[in-house]
Parts: sequence; structure tokens; C-alpha cells
Amino acid sequence: MRKNWLLFVLATCMVATQPDAQAQSMAKEKYRNKANDPVKDLPYEKKLKWADGLFREGSYFNAIEYYKQLKQEQPRLPYLTYQLAECSFLTRDYVQAAAYYQEAYATAKALYPETKFKEAEMLKMQGKYDDAIAAFNQFIKDNPKTFKKEKKRAKVQIEGCVMAKNSINNPQPYTLKNAGPNVNSSYTESAPYPLGDTGLLYSTMRQNQVVQVDKRNPGAYVSRFMVSTKQRFVNDVDSFQWGLDFKDGNFNTPRSHVGNGCYSPGGDRFYFTRCQEEDSMEVVCKIYVSKFEKAKWTEPKELGDGINEEGSNTHPYIGKVGKKEILFFSSNRKLQSRGGYDIWYSVYDPVKGTYRRPQNVGKQINTTQDEQTPYYDSRVNKLYFSSDGWVTMGGFDVFSADGGPSRYTNLTNLGYPINGPADDIYYIKDPVGKPDAYVVSNRIGSMALKNPTCCDDIWRIQSEPKLRAIGKVVYRASGELASETVVKMLDETGDLKTFDSPDGKFSFNTGRGHNYVITADKAGYTSSRLNVNTTEVKRTDPDDDVEVTIYLDEIIKEQPFEVHNIYYDFDKATLRPESVASLDTLVNFMKDNPSLSVEIYSFTDSKGDNPYNQKLSQARAASVMEYLKNNGIDEGRMMPKALGKEMPAAPNRTADGKDNPEGRQLNRRTQFRIVKDDAKSRIIYDSSKPGNIDDQQNLRIPEDNSTEEAGDNEPDMTAPGSRVNKK
Repeated sequence: MRKNWLLFVLATCMVATQPDAQAQSMAKEKYRNKANDPVKDLPYEKKLKWADGLFREGSYFNAIEYYKQLKQEQPRLPYLTYQLAECSFLTRDYVQAAAYYQEAYATAKALYPETKFKEAEMLKMQGKYDDAIAAFNQFIKDNPKTFKKEKKRAKVQIEGCVMAKNSINNPQPYTLKNAGPNVNSSYTESAPYPLGDTGLLYSTMRQNQVVQVDKRNPGAYVSRFMVSTKQRFVNDVDSFQWGLDFKDGNFNTPRSHVGNGCYSPGGDRFYFTRCQEEDSMEVVCKIYVSKFEKAKWTEPKELGDGINEEGSNTHPYIGKVGKKEILFFSSNRKLQSRGGYDIWYSVYDPVKGTYRRPQNVGKQINTTQDEQTPYYDSRVNKLYFSSDGWVTMGGFDVFSADGGPSRYTNLTNLGYPINGPADDIYYIKDPVGKPDAYVVSNRIGSMALKNPTCCDDIWRIQSEPKLRAIGKVVYRASGELASETVVKMLDETGDLKTFDSPDGKFSFNTGRGHNYVITADKAGYTSSRLNVNTTEVKRTDPDDDVEVTIYLDEIIKEQPFEVHNIYYDFDKATLRPESVASLDTLVNFMKDNPSLSVEIYSFTDSKGDNPYNQKLSQARAASVMEYLKNNGIDEGRMMPKALGKEMPAAPNRTADGKDNPEGRQLNRRTQFRIVKDDAKSRIIYDSSKPGNIDDQQNLRIPEDNSTEEAGDNEPDMTAPGSRVNKK
């Protein structure tokens, strides 16, 4: 699905060829602001004509309002549902768009067969990857002989969903932080350009309320350059001061949208995009340059040499590739294009001050979809750009490629969290210091005007130390690697990540400020547990790997084991306070080994007759079962057994016939026995979805009725400063 509207919707610096959706929306806003909207009382046919007119003009927000009114009159008319879906898509309301596409498909499949594909795209951009995969597959199944192009695209989108789940499961060492309200507004911000390590140049309308378009006063709604500096003497890293108009060169103009600014490597030329609204409110963008001469910036001139010759040309970035200065830009020109917006380049001649005829950077970068917002890092010889044509996590993702200007290798998706389910564009790194960067995104958490994903914000990418837990799963008895094992890592919030290990080896990326629990899952075995603690790691610390080992013990059914310190007072079934910590070990054990079922054996001392003790032990078993149930253990995995005063663990009386209180206390006990390892009950973990776990406690599961801690024979990995605590 082509998204040429992406970079101009909501009045950013536009990429043109289609109407400015937000501008059109604001143009008609005056009707809905009136107390007596004249449109709402129109007859059905006239109101429909009005709504369709708004849609054609690109006033999608207002069209939605009237299509909703019409749908109340004709709730089963598929056309209205489809138009609402299209409007929601064009305003990037992914939740509503998916719902309307689904409804249109359900009610008029023959009329709108492509809506299943569009629904799948909207599910993907919400991060509902499993649902999106199912919808894409349904679209392929439902159209065996048609939609060849879309079916091919659907397979790429499915690949993107799988990639996204894996990337979220194993994120890159970065933290994303919204640049905040001093930079971002409810409308779109774009084109961040770092000015050293302390300032930021960007483009914005700087509006938080709906603005009416008035051709007589375009300065109220056009995008302009602003600059913000970082706040000093504050604890919040990368917080910005209130943005101010960028007056260097007077590049802002009240009648044109401006943005995408960048300096030449020597700092003596400033390139930017100027976008002009035509009478039809279509927006056409061209690249301009200003030179610093005689202590001031010259009047900006439109670039010639074929750069602005046709179509819309935008997103200039000039950098050095080797010894040559190369101007990269994005254009939707037709000649030599691969389709949509492509990345192009032109070699600059500093002696003559001219540019060679632009060339397409090639099929290693460009696809039949859209590639935009190029940025070249001369320090590492990489081209960064955004594309929705390669395998992506959502809409537009940020990619890198080695080489340039016309030959590239090692195309790489930057992965999560730089990329996410929504659109991610305008990636650019700091010129100095750590490899921190900026990206523009409409991800959840952005400041929104109409819906949570309508509008782009500038986000700060903060690099983190790369922390990894690298380990192996071994059989305790033999010391051999355990193949075909699922390794699970949970943090304190309940976020679950899994690693399917064919050879017993695994690796997890870990973040700062977490307490992770790592266990393994293999049929017929129980797992030990390890803690990896990163709460003390600082952002300035170096990269670090920690090696860990998980041990598997074979399940021996019908063999009892005891969790110590589960006590009851005389003649009572209520658990004593000191019993709770021990029961928590069983809760963790049951959660770590989800396929196991156990029998709960409860015992009493010898005081009282058999019926009395049988009843009391049954109540005690029930109290243990209730505790486990209240802590998230399925009741069906537990079977209480009351054994009364049978099988005493210690004498109730001493050898001389006196009462033995210590022995009686030991007899008031609970034991457990594994009776079932149900393969069908094993959890199939979804790496893209969070799991649940209680606050982590120390695990002490004795083996063979002994009081030794499981894992006491493991090598000690708790040296001072280690991030691993053996449990």
C-alpha cells in the first residue's frame, strides 16, 4: 500500500504529488466549529456528496465525521464502511482502519476483496503480528488467481511480522525518549538535524490546536525551522529548552513550508526543502541551497542541473563519500525510477559549484515502494534511509547499507527499538560523542492531535551498553548439552522472552535496570533457575557479557519430595507465616515447569483418632492448594491427598514414652510428588507477547528428600561485581 502521503500529512515539509491532508482538514474545520453545522442537516444524498468532496480534497478528518453521520442512517451500506476505513488509514488511525476494513470485508467481500490485505497491514502497524499473519494468509487463500502483486507483497509483510517478533524478543541496546513538549507539538515535527551535541534544528508548525487554513494568512499553519538547545544542570538527560525560530539565513517564509535542512561538510552551504501549495492545495517540493558569503547567507536558490527537473524532490543530505561531496535526496521522478520515491545522488564539484546529473542509487537500496529521508555517515561509510518496500516491522523502517554512492552491501534493518510497528523516518546520528541519534516516529507515546498514531514526533535514541546473557543448558547428571530446549527469560514486569535452542546454547540481549530470571523448558525435565541483575549498570558502563548455565534434572514420577518449613499450629489447617516463603518456591517451580502436575500430601501428628486426623490433613492440603491457586497455579495441576497420621517423619514420643513436641511438629508437614508430565500442557511461548510472573524469590527445591539446595554443586558465579546471582 503506497504511502506517499506520509511525509506531508499533518503539515510537515511535504513530499508532494498529493493533497496536503491536514491542510485540507483544517480548511473545512470552520464548518464543524460552528454551533449550527449546515452540513449535518442536509438530506442524505447531498451530505454524501459533501463527504465525498472532502475525501477527494484530502480533508479526511472532516470526511470521517460526515461518513459517520451517514453510517448512522445507512449502517449496512458497505461503501460508507470502506470510505471510513480509507479515511482512517490516511489519517494513520490503525485501530479504526483495521476495524472498518474488517467490517467491509465481512459485509462485501466480493465488492472489496482487497480489504483483507489492508486490514492485515493495519494489524501489523499496531504490532498485532500474529493477527496480521493470519489475515495476510487469509487474503492469499481467498484470491488464488488474482491480486498477484498484492499476494507477493503479503508474503513480504508476513516475513516482516516474523522478523518483528524476533527483533522485539532480542532488542538492540538503545532507549528511545520523546524529545518532549518543548520540541514536539500535537502536529508533526520532522527533519531533526543535530547542531553539535547541544542543539537541534528541526521543522514544525508548533501548533497544539486545530488550525484553520486561510490563504490570506498562510504563516499561521506553514512548517518552519526552529532550533532548541539542551537544558543544562538538570537530571533528565537529553531534555530540551523551548524551541525558537531559526533566524540564521532567514530561511523561513510565511508562504512556504520549509524543512529538511542540512549543512555541507565545510559548513558554507545550507540545503533545505521548500514546499509550495498550488491552487488545488497540491504540494510540490524543491531543493534549495544558500551559501555563506561575506559574513552572511545568500538568498536561497533552487538547485538546477536536473535535480528539481520533475516530480517532487526533497530530503537533501550532503556528505562525503571518500573525497567527493555527494548530495543525496529523495524523488518520485519517473525516468530511471524503480517506483514510488527513490533515493538519488549527485556529485558536487566544489571548484565549479555545479552538480552532476542525478543518478539512482540502485536496486540495492530502492524498491518498487518508497525510500526516503537519506542520511550518510562518512565516519563509517554507511547510508541510512527509511523504506516501506523492504522487510519491515511496520510501515517505514530505518535501514543502513555499507558503501556508496552507487554500490552498496550489507543492507540491514536497524531493528527494535529504533524501528517499531508504526512509521520510523529521518534517522540521523550525533556528529560527536556516543552513537546517539534521532528518529521521527508516530509510535505510541507521541503527542497526538486526533488519534494516538496520527502525528510524528522527534525521538531521541540513547545508546546503551550492550549487555548479553550467554549460556548453555546441560543435563545435570551427564553434563552434556541439552538439545531442542526452549530457554525463557522474564523480567520483573512479567515481560517474557524466549530462545529456541537446537543445540543447548542460547543468548539474550538484556537491558539496564532489570532483574531477569532465566529457566529452561524441556519435556521430561525440571529446570534450575538463574538471576541476571542489571539494576546497578550505568549508561556509561562498557559492553558486558555474562556466561550462565541452566541445569536440567530428569523427572522421576511418583518420587516424593518435600518443601521444608511448611508448618501448621496444633489442631489448625491455617498456614503459619514462616510457611509462605517455602510455598513460594513451589509456586515458582510450578510456573517454571508448566507441564507438571503434582499430588499434595498433608500429614498430621498422632494426637486424635484417625477420622479426626484425616479431616485435618485434608483441610491442610486444601489450604496449600488454595495458596498455590491464588498465586496463579491452575487448580487442575494439583491433587490434594490426606494421609493423616500415617508415615510419620519423626517419633511422636521419645524412647521412654514421653511426648516429643519437636517430632510432632515435623510430622505436621506437607510433601509433593510429581505424577504427570503432560506434553500437551506445555506452554507454547509467544516471544512477542508479555508473560506473567510473581515477584522473584529464591528457589529451593530439594532432591531425593534431602535438605540440600538444588544446584549446590554448580560452580559459584557470584564473584563481586557479577550481574549473576545463582539461586
